[in-house]
Amino acid sequence: MPFSNLGLCDPIVKAIEEQGYKTPTPIQKQAIPIILSGKDLIATAQTGTGKTASFVLPMLEKFNQDRTLRGKRIRALILTPTRELAVQVEASVAQYSKHLNLSSMAIYGGVDAEAQKERLIEGVDILVATPGRLLDLAHQRALHFDELEVLVLDEADRMVDMGFIGDIEKIIDRLPDARQNLLFSATMNPGVQHLANSFADSKMSEAAVEISVSPKVKSAASIKQWLIAVDKDTKSALLSHLINEQQWDQALIFIEKKHAAAKLVVQLAKRGITADCIHGDRSQVMREKILADFKSGKLKYLIATGVAARGLDIGKLSRVVNYDLPFKPEDYIHRIGRTGRAGETGEAISFVAWGDFKNLCAIESRLDHLIDRKEIEGFPVRKEVPISILNYVRKEQPKAIPPSKSKTKSRSKPESKSGPKSKSESKSASKPASKSAFKDRPAPKPRNKASGKSGRSTSEPGKNKHIWG
Repeated sequence: MPFSNLGLCDPIVKAIEEQGYKTPTPIQKQAIPIILSGKDLIATAQTGTGKTASFVLPMLEKFNQDRTLRGKRIRALILTPTRELAVQVEASVAQYSKHLNLSSMAIYGGVDAEAQKERLIEGVDILVATPGRLLDLAHQRALHFDELEVLVLDEADRMVDMGFIGDIEKIIDRLPDARQNLLFSATMNPGVQHLANSFADSKMSEAAVEISVSPKVKSAASIKQWLIAVDKDTKSALLSHLINEQQWDQALIFIEKKHAAAKLVVQLAKRGITADCIHGDRSQVMREKILADFKSGKLKYLIATGVAARGLDIGKLSRVVNYDLPFKPEDYIHRIGRTGRAGETGEAISFVAWGDFKNLCAIESRLDHLIDRKEIEGFPVRKEVPISILNYVRKEQPKAIPPSKSKTKSRSKPESKSGPKSKSESKSASKPASKSAFKDRPAPKPRNKASGKSGRSTSEPGKNKHIWG
C-alpha cells in the first residue's frame, strides 16, 4: 500500500519518496489514519519501526493550510528525552515538510538560549523540545501555549526512566485542554501509563486509541546476535582484538558509566585504535561534532552511554557492541535496534561477565531464545557464565529501610565480643531495635551453585545503582 492511500497530500508523498521510502511500516499504517481523524493515540512500538514518521506525517497533513501564526506561539509540541533525539526528530520534520510552507525548530539545553528565543519570536508551527529547556523558556515567557493543537510524547518510557514525569506534568498543566494527545513508547510501564492517564484527565473526550506493533518487544530478525563470555578485566583487550582481527568498519559501543567511556577511549588509543565518546558531561557542541564525524564515517568507533545514544539514527550501521550488558531487556532491544534498520542486516555483540548472569537470563527470556555464544582464542574465561534460564523472572527487590543515625553509628564500628563499647555504641545499645526495622530484610543469599564458586554470589541487580550518561 502506498503512502498516498493513507490520506497524505502529494507534496508530503513526494518528500517521503525522495527519502527513499515506498511503503509505510506497520506502525505507520495503523497510526496515521487514527491521528488524521483527530483522536488521541497511545502507541507501543520499538526502535527502528518508523514511529517518528507515524506522528510527523499526519501532523504535517493537518497543518498544510494557510494560517497566520502569532508571535511566540506554536501549533504542535513534540517532547523528547534527549538533545540528540530532539535534533533527529526536527530533522525528520524538516525533511518531510520541505515542499510545504511550515516552520519547525528544536530547543534543548547545553547551548545558548538567546538564539532559541529569537527564533520563537515569530512563532513556530512544530516545536521539538526537551522538557527542561522548554520549561526554562516558558518561565521566561519566550513562548506561549494558548494556540497549541497537538502534543506528542516521544520515547515516553525513556523520559520516565530519566525522571521527567514531574516536568512533563508541569508542561501539560500549561497546555489548552482542547488538543490532540499522542504518546509513543517502546514499552508500557506504570510511569508511562500514568502519563497516558493524564491525557484522559486533561479534557472531556473519548478514550485514546491504543495500538501495539510489538507487544513483547522482540528484536528484529535482520540482526545477528552473539555474545562472548569475558572477565571484566579483559574487556578492553578483547574489544581491541575483535576490531583488529575482524577488521570492523564501524561500531557503536554501549557502556554504562561516563568515566568508563573516557577510560575506554584511552585504552583503545594505546593499542592504536582511534575512538571517541559521548556522554552527559560533554558539551553540546562537542557531542554534535562527534556524532557528525561518526555519521560521515570519519570516526569509526563511537563509545556512548545509553542515554547519550538515544535518538541516534546512523544509516546502515554495521554493528553495535554491548560492552556493558544493560540491566533492562528493553534497553538491550533499544541498543541493538540501532543496527539492522529499514530491512538492512546488522550485528549485535555482547560482552557478558559472570556477574551479568541474571541480566542475561532476563534478556534471553524476553527474546524467547538463547543468544549464540562464541569463544575467542586467546581469551580464556576464569569465571564461566552459566547457560541462561529461559523462564527466568526477575524478582523485585525489597525496598531498603534507611537506618537511623544511631544505628549508622553502631554499625560503623561493630562491637567486639570482648572489647569495650564506644559512647555511640552504648547509646545505641540502650535502645533495642524495633522488630519493624528488621522484619522486611531479605534472607541471606545462598552461595551461587550455578557458577560452582563458593564464598561469593552474584550481586542483586536492584542494589546496583544505574548511572546514566
